[in-house]
Amino acid sequence: MGQSVLTGTGVFRREGGVLQCEGVSLEAIAAVAGTPCYVYSAGTIRDRYAQLAGALTDVPHRIHYTLKANANAAILRLLRELGAGVDVVSGGELHRALRAGFRGQDIIFGGVGKTAQELREGLEADVLFFNVESEAELILLDRIAAELGRTARVSLRVNPEITVEAAHEYIKTGQKGAKFGIPYDEVLPAARVARDLPNTELVGLDMHLGSQLFSLEPYLAGTERLVLLCLALRREGVDTLRYLDIGGGLAVRYEDESLPDLTQFSELLVPGVAQTGLQLVMEPGRFMVGNSGMLVTRVLYRKRSGGKEHLVCDAGMTELLRPSHYNAYHRIEAVRARSEVMVADVVGPVCESGDFLALDRQLEAVHPGDLLAVFDAGAYGYVMSSNYNARPRAAEVLVDGDRWAVVTARERYEDLVRHELPDPEWHGKER
Repeated sequence: MGQSVLTGTGVFRREGGVLQCEGVSLEAIAAVAGTPCYVYSAGTIRDRYAQLAGALTDVPHRIHYTLKANANAAILRLLRELGAGVDVVSGGELHRALRAGFRGQDIIFGGVGKTAQELREGLEADVLFFNVESEAELILLDRIAAELGRTARVSLRVNPEITVEAAHEYIKTGQKGAKFGIPYDEVLPAARVARDLPNTELVGLDMHLGSQLFSLEPYLAGTERLVLLCLALRREGVDTLRYLDIGGGLAVRYEDESLPDLTQFSELLVPGVAQTGLQLVMEPGRFMVGNSGMLVTRVLYRKRSGGKEHLVCDAGMTELLRPSHYNAYHRIEAVRARSEVMVADVVGPVCESGDFLALDRQLEAVHPGDLLAVFDAGAYGYVMSSNYNARPRAAEVLVDGDRWAVVTARERYEDLVRHELPDPEWHGKER
């Protein structure tokens, strides 16, 4: 066997100096699928699901995977087969979930800005419940439910107003003043409104603290606040609660971070949830898929400028926005091992100075035509990719043991203009 690469579950390893995903060479994949392409390990996703499910065995629970991390249909089908539900935050994600075979009762509908049409679509799909983020949304949802002759099952998204340590300000969502959720001291009044609305059933309480959370203390503090709200509602006669949703946010390793201990996570959280008698719901996204994938890109040019080396690749910010948007670190290695090293900026072809995958990075001394692997790109890679500079979006590949398949075809130029109307219908006064 070859040397394992220390990421995810070790499924990315070298055989004869060439990086493999499970039992498949990345060179072989790139030769057929082209570059850039995203490559995902099914084994890693199965492993992460089993780890989290195992940590929650002492309390009734269900894991609802968050589509916004990676909405690839093949990955959704894999998670459905494992027993997961899903969490969606838009009508488009709801459509994707249903198309992947999830039933309405498998789906939680969240999101801070649901439109009336999206609420209607969720009701028609009979989603398990809506995570409602304001009293105004409650009232609108109740009205639409009345029009459809349905009952809207709702969980209130609570802003627990807890300060958390996260890798970037943009991925904190549970602090005071955030746009997400209902302020903590307004939850009980909102719950009374939900209780009294004729077409609404209050079935749960929810929170989401943010993303890439390494400390377990915020989860404990937030869960304790949800439990207190649950007990307070029961004292007021609310007996319809069935779910306690603590969101997602469990961190993954990108460099040398110390990951949360899932055994400790269970020991801290499960007793508090168990005393409520409610079903625990978790909404992991990045935790399930982040370490499962990598972005494979080809070096186009090697050039010097201002005393610096630049590796110009065929992938950039249009394929992986995280480095430029969040100043995020992703490990990069040559797919075929090289003995010499260099320090270079790894940049893309996009006409932006912020188009980079790494700056001043020490890595193997690769040359034009060589392949690079950008690790841990399974979450917030393809879903945040764009057609900026009229660049077709990359292919997606799923590897399962010794077999692999292209599960999303590379876009073509025709796809870039598919929805443009050459002869649009004009409205208003004629000129």
